[in-house]
Amino acid sequence: MAKQPSTIGASTYQQIKRDIIFGELEPGAKLKLEALRKRYEASLSTLRETLNRLASDGFVEAPEQRGFLVKPVSKEDLREIADLRALIECHALELSVENGDPEWEGNLVAAHHKLHLMEKKLLGGDESGKEDWKRYDFEFHKALISACNSENLMAVHEIVFDKYLRYQMLVLTYRGQEAVDEHKAIFDAAIARDSKSANHMLRQHIQKGLEHSLDAF
Repeated sequence: MAKQPSTIGASTYQQIKRDIIFGELEPGAKLKLEALRKRYEASLSTLRETLNRLASDGFVEAPEQRGFLVKPVSKEDLREIADLRALIECHALELSVENGDPEWEGNLVAAHHKLHLMEKKLLGGDESGKEDWKRYDFEFHKALISACNSENLMAVHEIVFDKYLRYQMLVLTYRGQEAVDEHKAIFDAAIARDSKSANHMLRQHIQKGLEHSLDAF
């Protein structure tokens, strides 16, 4: 059985990953252990374990004999991540729509409602809650696929989604009403148990988000 991460280690992992995703630790930045120890109040052994885990997940690089650094970004990497996200999430969505029960529907309705309220704030010009917006965005997409009945698929999706989110946060742009309408269309198709339409709309949603991010890169 795999060794479970300690509570402190898991917390440090989430903190550093969050700071990478939201650009507080910039792409290509060297991750010096002593500076990280002071910043995150974690032991050197915890930090080494955390950075190795982040390297395994693709957020950090560990070149031989050069320590750790935040994984650099590129348009090619973004395209690859978007393609991988579409492959994983669209497959999981089809399974989820087919398997979803009333509890799944209720969770999806709640997740879409929270996201829609935050999107209305953004459309109104209030960008103070961008981190909450992206959290609600993830929760909506997670709710969509939560009935796929595969923990492995859900775990891989979360890592890929976070990588995709990192690029969105780097370009700091919002597609506005178009993205709102796409979320509503995906939601309506999923609730109607139209897996083919939901799949098609989700794939388009990811592709348009990719094109938008590439234009702003």
